[in-house]
Amino acid sequence: MAVLGTYRRILPLRARLAILSFVSVVLAILVAVVLMGMKISHLLEEEMGMRALAIARTLAQMESIQNNVGRPGGAAVIQPIAEKTRLATGVAYIVVVDMNRVRYSHPVAERIGGRFTDPDLDQALSDREYTTRTAGVMGPAVRAFSPIKVDEGTRQVGVVVVGIITPTFGELFRAIQAQLYPSLAVGLLAALLGSLYLASRIKGAMFSLEPEEIARILEERTAMLQAMGDGIIAIDRDERITVLNEEAKRLLGVKDDMVGRPIREVLADSFLPRVLRTGQPEFNQERVLNNTIIIVNRVPVRVKGKIVGALASFRDRTEVHRLAEELTGVKSFVEALRVQNHEYLNRLHTIAGLIQLDRSQEAVDYIFAVTEEQQELTRLLTKNVCDYSIAGLLLGKYSRARELKVELAIDRSSRLSRLPPRMDAAALGVVLGNLLENALDAAREMEPARRQVYFAMRDDPEGLVMMVRDRGPGIPEHLREQIFKQGFSTKGNGRGIGLYLVKKHVDTAGGEINLHSREGEGTTVTVRIPYSA
Repeated sequence: MAVLGTYRRILPLRARLAILSFVSVVLAILVAVVLMGMKISHLLEEEMGMRALAIARTLAQMESIQNNVGRPGGAAVIQPIAEKTRLATGVAYIVVVDMNRVRYSHPVAERIGGRFTDPDLDQALSDREYTTRTAGVMGPAVRAFSPIKVDEGTRQVGVVVVGIITPTFGELFRAIQAQLYPSLAVGLLAALLGSLYLASRIKGAMFSLEPEEIARILEERTAMLQAMGDGIIAIDRDERITVLNEEAKRLLGVKDDMVGRPIREVLADSFLPRVLRTGQPEFNQERVLNNTIIIVNRVPVRVKGKIVGALASFRDRTEVHRLAEELTGVKSFVEALRVQNHEYLNRLHTIAGLIQLDRSQEAVDYIFAVTEEQQELTRLLTKNVCDYSIAGLLLGKYSRARELKVELAIDRSSRLSRLPPRMDAAALGVVLGNLLENALDAAREMEPARRQVYFAMRDDPEGLVMMVRDRGPGIPEHLREQIFKQGFSTKGNGRGIGLYLVKKHVDTAGGEINLHSREGEGTTVTVRIPYSA
């Protein structure tokens, strides 16, 4: 085993494949030669047997032999005829015996008159004609037995035995070796060249990698797929699963190895077959899987330009939003600090100007008014909004509106006592943030008297209702059906994702969006999210 292992390490795959295929072809040629020789030998024996039987049958029908078998002095007549025929036909021997097994002819004259004791003669003495194979002193032979009959074939008086020596396999091979060697040489050369070509093609198809390297790469890729935090599931052209990692099993709620099974058996409403048919990737798609909202990316798998399968990667949306909150939290915090810094600089400048004008009382009143307004809004949102991230978002948008010189009126009866079951705080923040930001952008473009945005939120037994109203330019009627499509925007500059995300989150939560807009008067967006699952 150690020698075999060393051999495998020393010889590359190409050499091993070439040697294996060459040896296989050589063995096949040798087996073919042996089988062909055996077949030729068998056919030759059959032909010699038929020849011997014809000679024996001819001698058995000669009157001189029929009239002298079994009679005294009959050998003197039969022996010359048998020997003359033997020499003329080239057979090994011709033996004529009577019904008592007494020989009347034989190549060795001393054996004439002796008994033929071979048991092969028994059936011939019973009036049967046949051939047999035997191994004698002179080598393997085929013998023919033909009965001698008289009285118009009604009485048997003896048997003619004709033997022909058959060549051995070695003799037969030596006889045809002159023609065999060139054929073998051509066959072996073709086998060698074919083996080298086959080995090169196989090695090329394996990207010139050794089996050990392929096994290591496969193990590494499998370990990487299993270690990924995303669920991975892939199918082939027959819609059968080829890859299913542990995270995918967890999210799908399966424990058994489903590789090789149709995707419909694991996920009846899978969209991977659609991607397989259309060849179009689908990114950032949300769907519910085992009561868990996931985000899915689906892409076709192409090899040399042909689609050979499809792959989906998906992750629990809660985890994605948690990471998004961590990433965007700093940005939001920095943005809030920037807005507050700008706002407080303006206020400090106002206070400084009043002091310089000796308007100390007005400065004090201004300080108390600004402080009271901010504290009153903070107390309201802290009391009425159950989630601090949503309350913080509204405070941030309030400061943002003041920076844009837009009046953001938050209805004092607004309330959020609980989150909808299919919408977490991150998704609700996306909906609120994008609706308010779009309203502020629309209002800031108007004259000062119309820079107003109204926001109200309430929850009743049926669900959560949010309303955002601005007095902006409104949305043209022909664009109202397109504003929720991904990538559509009237402002350009890579925008067009905000309202698309709003629509996706609301649809996922089972809610609805009502849009009412009149050109030149403003837009009102009402969102309803049910509390029922």
